[in-house]
Amino acid sequence: MTFEPDSPLVSEVCASPNHEPRRGYERPSILLLHYTGVPTARGAVDWLVNPQSKVSAHYVIDEAGRIYQLVPESLRAWHAGLSRWAGETDINSASIGIEIHNPGHDGGYPDFPDAQMEAVVALCRDIIARHGIRPERVLAHSDVAPVRKKDPGEKFDWARLARAGIGHWVEPEPFSSRDRGIGMGYGGPLVVEVQEMLARYGYDVEPTGDFEEKTEFVVTAFQRHFRQARVDGRIDQSTITTLERLLAALPANQAA
Repeated sequence: MTFEPDSPLVSEVCASPNHEPRRGYERPSILLLHYTGVPTARGAVDWLVNPQSKVSAHYVIDEAGRIYQLVPESLRAWHAGLSRWAGETDINSASIGIEIHNPGHDGGYPDFPDAQMEAVVALCRDIIARHGIRPERVLAHSDVAPVRKKDPGEKFDWARLARAGIGHWVEPEPFSSRDRGIGMGYGGPLVVEVQEMLARYGYDVEPTGDFEEKTEFVVTAFQRHFRQARVDGRIDQSTITTLERLLAALPANQAA
């Protein structure tokens, strides 16, 4: 299969057979950002176009900012896996997936180069403009699959995207080294309140009042995206205040 790129920013089309029609969605409403988690960008592309891999993404961006398109935006790529956001369970059908090359946490997790981030900003702006994707629907893979995934991780510059008009962002509340917060095994009204706020924002967490393993994963995912200075999976005042600000900054119809 060959196809014309959806974006004029694409450097090369490397068509992947790993796709299918979107299910129940006429157009994507989520922009989902990943890191590749492998040593090289070429290795990532080769894997995503291999029919035996059963995975794909719409785009890959290498360290130099070169953009590869693998699947047309009209089709369902296989990048999100088992995931959930705001009650939606077929994230692949609802989204466009961008793989940003970085070897990831298991590969030394280097910084994202400036040229690469420039390309990420440009491509995101192009996709958002064409599909009308709302800011709060620009998400990390770890947001929709917090138990399984860490990407693109705490080094990814979400604030830079926000300055370019991409994504939903507030300035994170500074944390205090004296505030160690609460963690696994704790229970009570505060845990319920934070779980409810995380669920209102879109995270897959139940307001049980028990700080169990899944809640720790969700809090960690939230911090990787929105409070990157300390990612420890604990509920402290900085995490709570940042979450409250994000909810307050949502459009009125989304914040209920």
